[in-house]
Amino acid sequence: MFRVLNQENIKDILDLRSVISIVEKAYTLKEKNEASLFPMVFHEFDPGKADMDIKSGELSGANIFGLKLVSWFGENPEKGLPAVIGTVLVLDSRTGEPLGIMSGEYITMMRTGAAGGIGAKYLARKDSEELLLVGSGHLGPYQIMSTLMVMENIKRINVYNARSYDSAKKFCDLVKDKLLQLIAPYKNQDQEFYNQLLQRINIPISATNDIEQATKSADIIITATPSRQPIIKKEWVKPGTHFSCVGADMQGKQEIEEQIFAISRVFVDDVNQAISVGETEIPYIKEIINTDEIISEIGSVILGQTVGRLNDEDITIFDSTGISLQDLLTANFILEEAKERQIGIVTTL
Repeated sequence: MFRVLNQENIKDILDLRSVISIVEKAYTLKEKNEASLFPMVFHEFDPGKADMDIKSGELSGANIFGLKLVSWFGENPEKGLPAVIGTVLVLDSRTGEPLGIMSGEYITMMRTGAAGGIGAKYLARKDSEELLLVGSGHLGPYQIMSTLMVMENIKRINVYNARSYDSAKKFCDLVKDKLLQLIAPYKNQDQEFYNQLLQRINIPISATNDIEQATKSADIIITATPSRQPIIKKEWVKPGTHFSCVGADMQGKQEIEEQIFAISRVFVDDVNQAISVGETEIPYIKEIINTDEIISEIGSVILGQTVGRLNDEDITIFDSTGISLQDLLTANFILEEAKERQIGIVTTL
């Protein structure tokens, strides 16, 4: 018997605070050798037009294994279909029995947003006041909200889109409504937390077309773009800045100048994945950083085994490539909740 869940089922169950906790647990299980990643699979059906990738792994600490398959078909919108389609499959690692299959898009948005916030939580200065979001796409509201949940002193947010200032401005005009949607689950569950979040989202969120000045004044920078050229230069970065880089998840992608790695304390979600497809790939290829110079994976910091920031002058980087363990543990949480609430379709193979 296994459960089938669609996007609406998942939205009814998931809330961002829970996902932040789940993603932290995924990182720590990996650090404790109670979880492992399997090799990534990538295939282009039509170069530049259609491709797919599979991220998979096992969490012995949760008795599950499985995969997330994401496909991108660039011409789908012309056919009235989404360009990106994701599917998550979860199985019992003790028996191999499938437990559930579900849509992966909302899980991806939530767990990626959670990762950006987790990077800030453990590596940014606690007194950080200014957030710069580089990228104004679908991931943006999740990055902002997760950061506001874990960083209490953020007072202003700047948003930059390298291709279009108008897109960044439109994003800022609409984003507070999306943030309200993300905190809505707490209105009845936890009124005190809801009121805190209402105050935190009631801060200036402004578009900027001056990335140099925005970088110079930022305390936390989250990059969430598909860029293949560095957007932020080393000479703009002030001491004490934290970067959560979440956009680079494929060979050749790059959001920040590789020389920034030479002056930073670098942390990753998975070392092998980071040097293969993450923001760390280009500086690794150019021998600006080697694996010994990566301080640790983020799970070690969360567990208190590795010190993240040594002082207020440190520049820190969290290279979040996105690992299957995030998706699988989140999906398992959804399945448990769905079973309790009797949501979704239960069937057999």
